[in-house]
Amino acid sequence: MATANIGFEEKLWSMADKLRGSMDAAEYKHVALGLLFLKYVSDAFEEKYEALKHEPYADPEDRDEYVAANIFWVPKEARWSYIKDNAKKPEIGQIIDNAMIAIEKENPSLKGVLPKDYARPALDKTRLGEVIDLFSFKVGDEASRSKDVLGRVYEYFLSKFASAEGKNGGEFYTPNSVVRLLVEMIQPFKGRVYDPCCGSGGMFVQSEKFVEEHQGRIGDIAVYGQESNPTTWKLCKMNLAIRGIDGNLGAHHADTFHNDLHKNLKADYILANPPFNISDWGGERLTEDARWTYGIPPAGNANYAWIQHIVNKLAPSGVAGFVLANGSMSTSTTAELEIRTKLVNADLVDCIVTLPGQLFYSTQIPVCLWFIAKNKAPKGLRDRRGEILFIDARKMGHMVDRTHRELSTEDIRKIADTYHAWRGQAEAGTYEDVKGFCKAAKLAEVQEHEYILTPGRYVGIEDVEEDSEPFEDKMARLTAELAEQFAKSRELEEEIRKRLGGIGFEI
Repeated sequence: MATANIGFEEKLWSMADKLRGSMDAAEYKHVALGLLFLKYVSDAFEEKYEALKHEPYADPEDRDEYVAANIFWVPKEARWSYIKDNAKKPEIGQIIDNAMIAIEKENPSLKGVLPKDYARPALDKTRLGEVIDLFSFKVGDEASRSKDVLGRVYEYFLSKFASAEGKNGGEFYTPNSVVRLLVEMIQPFKGRVYDPCCGSGGMFVQSEKFVEEHQGRIGDIAVYGQESNPTTWKLCKMNLAIRGIDGNLGAHHADTFHNDLHKNLKADYILANPPFNISDWGGERLTEDARWTYGIPPAGNANYAWIQHIVNKLAPSGVAGFVLANGSMSTSTTAELEIRTKLVNADLVDCIVTLPGQLFYSTQIPVCLWFIAKNKAPKGLRDRRGEILFIDARKMGHMVDRTHRELSTEDIRKIADTYHAWRGQAEAGTYEDVKGFCKAAKLAEVQEHEYILTPGRYVGIEDVEEDSEPFEDKMARLTAELAEQFAKSRELEEEIRKRLGGIGFEI
């Protein structure tokens, strides 16, 4: 996230959260994010409207002027100025619903995307009016767009809602530091980017940022996604629209396994954070599926179905990076072990990274990243056929609060540079194995370890600095410290006995 006005998102969140009152976070998410979106399209429209008023021969009410500039057409009754003027009226909920309906009607790409239940009796209209006042700052004019003000607020709100919803938060949000690590490692400069379970679209947003940071153009990548949850699919459509990303998310939400909306797609880059260990994914109905090149995944766990779906979607030189639960690296159930064995022997597994715990809002399960490469000897890179890179990053990251950990920019750079150096990217320096952190293992070694892909098996234990304190001195110091702690413990015990005795309880 950009550092400019970093406190701004936080201030806005704490104010918006106050207005939430007793409303459930999952419900309030759509109220707040829907209004932010409405404000954004209105700002962009009104700025263009003012500019056209000062242009000779231009008609500010001519829709084509807006379409040409890639700006949504906003009818009068949906413009923020009108909504703000009516914010204190009891019928404000109906006014917003009408605005959303009008915007969808005028802009086919938003059809069925915007929330339209602001008039429901359960929504406190006074609070709704206060949220409208709160959001009455510029987010969609050119200066704010260039600073990505709304994008940052939207992303910050998504992360906060994910945190508030805890377990369910993971369905629509992957923590930013994990997304950045995946994107930095596979470097989607140009081509087709696909996410088969795209949530609210974080992988796409970060890919676009990556392209822009490396002096590319936003049109250099084409975005394809699919999402099975209908409300999350809408969040994603709004998230991409806010950032001007023209993504193909299919015409509706759909289950990737049972209704693949991008059947013939072959992607250059795949980024994904599939839901972990799903047991009811309907695998028993897909035993004949063409995607299972390396074996039929078990009906009780979708992890290996996701892996094979991703492999199936890669172009001949495509690269994929995705998050899975740690069990995926070592599971020994017959079907999964057989699939993993075949994937390793087909030389598709490029790199495995184990991450520290507590990175996710939705689960304390420790996770790992898998990287799959269809071509391990591409032009311009080292021939790394017959090798897998293992990185153990479990000790990295820092706690940002009591329950959540984040990877810093330096952590991300260290892991990504290690992978790039191993791949033979000159700018990343020369690769070397580092005990306790990374190891380039030959396939024969992986076969010896019975195809278990846990990095800890390969990287070894880091060399600990030699302790220079002589053993006798150390023992004398430690026993003195221990004696002191015993004495203190006896004092405390005596004090507790006295206090209990004083109120008639003898021990």
